Amino acid sequence: MILRFLAALFLIYAFGFLAFAVSLPAPAAKTETDAVIVLTGGQGRIARGIEVVEQGMAKEMFVSGVDPEVKPAEFAEQFEVSNRLMNCCVTLGFLAVDTRSNAGEVAQWMKEKEFTSARLVTTDWHMARAHSEVSGSLPADTRIVKDAVVSHPDLATLFLEYNKLLASEISQGLPV
Repeated sequence: MILRFLAALFLIYAFGFLAFAVSLPAPAAKTETDAVIVLTGGQGRIARGIEVVEQGMAKEMFVSGVDPEVKPAEFAEQFEVSNRLMNCCVTLGFLAVDTRSNAGEVAQWMKEKEFTSARLVTTDWHMARAHSEVSGSLPADTRIVKDAVVSHPDLATLFLEYNKLLASEISQGLPV
């Protein structure tokens, strides 16, 4: 009886991982939102956020999880962001150190700006957990568009991220 239960649990876990691995999200279509939220940590994320603002699909960009040592001028130079764009439309967030704290930092910024929609930019393999954390920290009526940066993750990256996703989902469901 216990062996069957454990086997069933393993099959659910394995099929869940398979579904996660084969259904990574893609870049979003041209959809306008109030803001674009970029979570640091992966190649192409910031470039995608800048592209969204430059194309007029979002009014402002918030970059969450920037290293506190990075100065705005250094950021602008590294990512080739014009002074005009930096001054009008880019906010750097220095408080977050992980996906959960990204969500808190994003929620605070969205509330201050009174924005009700955002495009979330992160790597495809990170999107499920990032979306879960960020949307869980925002009001229920906030519209979040998933805009994944395509990557080619190895099996170890997918396995680790799937387990982090499960842990995140479980911890979000626990009473505070």
